[in-house]
Amino acid sequence: MNDLELWQYGLIALGALFVGMGKGGLPGVGNLTVVLMALALPPKASVGVLLPILLSADIVAVLVYRRHALWPYILRLAPWTVVGIVIGYFVFGWIDDAQVRVLIGGVLLSMTVIHFLRKWLRRHSEEEDKLPHHPVFVASTGIVGGFATMVANAAGPVAALYFIASGLPKYAYIGTSAWFFLLVNCFKVPFMMHLGIINAESFRMSASFMLFSVAGAFLARYLVRFINQKLFEILIWVFIVIGGMKLIL
Repeated sequence: MNDLELWQYGLIALGALFVGMGKGGLPGVGNLTVVLMALALPPKASVGVLLPILLSADIVAVLVYRRHALWPYILRLAPWTVVGIVIGYFVFGWIDDAQVRVLIGGVLLSMTVIHFLRKWLRRHSEEEDKLPHHPVFVASTGIVGGFATMVANAAGPVAALYFIASGLPKYAYIGTSAWFFLLVNCFKVPFMMHLGIINAESFRMSASFMLFSVAGAFLARYLVRFINQKLFEILIWVFIVIGGMKLIL
């Protein structure tokens, strides 16, 4: 992975910029990174290169939006996410990339259909939607997200399903997601190192692209002010559907 061609460098740099912009509050942009990285590098190697880049953007996002985090949502989801990460760790060695992509894409699209179906069925109801707080919903979302982040760094859309379904306002969503992913990605590092996905060579490559992710996070900080709440949620769902279809197709 030492000798990158220009097109590979460009795709990774663009992916790193998108990572930062997604972490900085522009919905869905970061979901494109997984695809760009997988095009530029071997799929499993791309997972290891991407994680330190994600962490660099996570740190910036936490510094900017830390006061907006709602910790009860993090504490409910995190234990189940850990379970999913451990499952992903054990299956990473024998499941192939195509199977992982179809599995995650299918889950994303099915959860999206369920969300909007329930929203339509409840269109005349004035009672609070209790599903996002139901233990089964929280557990299944956390496990799927943990598995997705371990095998493909692709938990963003899954977490978005939980946080948006919970009705978090724009800045609360960004701040809560920032802390959640910083903690989750830090937790993943030892597992990635043990699998050999992160090593000295991959980290040197990651470090050379961190500046792009940091720049993207600061840029998004100013752009997010111009996005209203309704458009914010629409964009998230659009990118979730696009990401799910891309993973399957």
